[in-house]
Amino acid sequence: MSEINIKDIAKICGVGVSTVSRAINNHPDVNPETKEKILKVIRENHYVPNNSARNLKRSDSNTIAVLVKGVSNTFFTEMIETIQNEIKKHNYSMVLHRVEFDEDEVDVALELVKEKRLRGIIFLGGYFVHSEEKLKRLKVPFVLSTAGSISKVYNRDDYSSVSVDDMEESRKMTQYLIDLGHRKIALIATRESDVSVGKLRIDGYRKALNDNNIKIEKSLILHMDPNIEEFSSESGYKAMKDFLDEGKKCTAVFAISDTVAFGAIRAIYDSGLTVPGDISVAGFDGIKAGEFYIPSLTTIKQPIDEISRATSDILFEIINGSSGHRHEIYPGSFIERESTDRLSSSK
Repeated sequence: MSEINIKDIAKICGVGVSTVSRAINNHPDVNPETKEKILKVIRENHYVPNNSARNLKRSDSNTIAVLVKGVSNTFFTEMIETIQNEIKKHNYSMVLHRVEFDEDEVDVALELVKEKRLRGIIFLGGYFVHSEEKLKRLKVPFVLSTAGSISKVYNRDDYSSVSVDDMEESRKMTQYLIDLGHRKIALIATRESDVSVGKLRIDGYRKALNDNNIKIEKSLILHMDPNIEEFSSESGYKAMKDFLDEGKKCTAVFAISDTVAFGAIRAIYDSGLTVPGDISVAGFDGIKAGEFYIPSLTTIKQPIDEISRATSDILFEIINGSSGHRHEIYPGSFIERESTDRLSSSK
């Protein structure tokens, strides 16, 4: 008797070849009784799936890729565990890929789609400015998580997003510093060409100043060095140290991430100043390290668990055909700690 093949298995079981392939690959949408029938026939006939059977249909894979942009931003570390657990609940596997700050995350995703036969992609963060034509080449659903609202750049029906209201939360933090009496408030921001999270947080900073009739000074907006990884402590340190070394002055600094704020605080101390005695410092994200840093960091906390679960839920709803693309925005939580103080009359 000739060696049995996947078509023979399908014929014996009275199902399609694609159903056999999904059963072999442990796909969750195969009826348990049908799956057991297929596996029983496979065992009885000593059938060994070969590569061509496994690759019969690209969509038969049950792998989700999570691409993390900004390897120094520990905020994403706290999200990954929750996302991984959610993916496992759906009987899918996760491929974690860290994207270097000078890499194009969509180019990386396109390669992973070819290599891993992905069912979906989650982008965590990223400098998300890509052509719609390029994004459509992905051919799998994707969710932008904590990448900001970019509806002005892309058709909202082509992708999903989950984030906080970056502009509003940034405005609230800047307003808090203003309410403490600060007027010379520096902002450590991303590169000038950023149109995603970085731009939204700059817009929030600008709005708070405008609302309070405070002049926006370009010299107080400190863009990170493009040669240093964004959202890293190193980038925050250099931006703050360069500012102080040039003899410029401020009474408060708002860093657009906690990790950046840590670098800024170090630069202030290395310049012979104190926090918050000479300069108050506030961050954004609410990572756990901020609670234990000295001084502990005033920040806007993003709801990590809620964002992580919503990201996974939306992606699987799209994969399963139970929902189209959608966009979720969550409120942040203000946390006041030791790194900020009311402006004293002597400053």
